[in-house]
Amino acid sequence: MAGITGIGDYIREQRDQAQMSVRQLAAAAGVSNPYLSQIERGLRKPSAEILARLAGALRISAESLYVQAGILSDEGRTEADRDVVAAITADEGLTEAQRRTLLDIYQAFQAENRVASKDGETPHRTEEDTA
Repeated sequence: MAGITGIGDYIREQRDQAQMSVRQLAAAAGVSNPYLSQIERGLRKPSAEILARLAGALRISAESLYVQAGILSDEGRTEADRDVVAAITADEGLTEAQRRTLLDIYQAFQAENRVASKDGETPHRTEEDTA
């Protein structure tokens, strides 16, 4: 498969994987058919709010769309970070709200550990972490 060249291509690919038509995705996300079609063709750049609605309708993380759209940086993420996010995103046993919550918690822990390491501290560990 050819590489994904933009947010429109990425959304189209996700829509195809979800086996949804443009009309179905537009209705599920609460956007117009023509607007979604323009996004997919690269004629319009969607806002973060629209991306979040599309992500919810596609049952993927909004974060993945934000990264593709250049709203959120993927810089500094390790392969393990991407694997965790991909695993959470792909878990069909979770609701979209549960996925978002897990991703938020994961990101909060990472941010806390980055701040601690910048301050010269090691991340806080409990006896359970070392057992």
